[in-house]
Amino acid sequence: MKKKIPNFKNESEERRFWQTHDSADYMNWNNAETPSFPKLKPSTQTISLRLPEPLLEDLKRLANKRDVPYQSLLKTFLSDRIQAELHPAKG
Repeated sequence: MKKKIPNFKNESEERRFWQTHDSADYMNWNNAETPSFPKLKPSTQTISLRLPEPLLEDLKRLANKRDVPYQSLLKTFLSDRIQAELHPAKG
């Protein structure tokens, strides 16, 4: 039998409680449903970026091969490179 979740006076009290208690003692996670947030998108900011024409054409060619928009491919390349710089593989 699961324990009863106490009534909390405020959010701070609830936060303190969950920092020291395991939620598995209070609810059956086997019955939990995976939430879906279809309209949730990360914030973006428009920038202007000047690229040499041959570089842009190569990017578009690669994107076309992968059947993705070139802007999406550029974001993927940037993200991958930034992660590699920030978190280099230990070896």
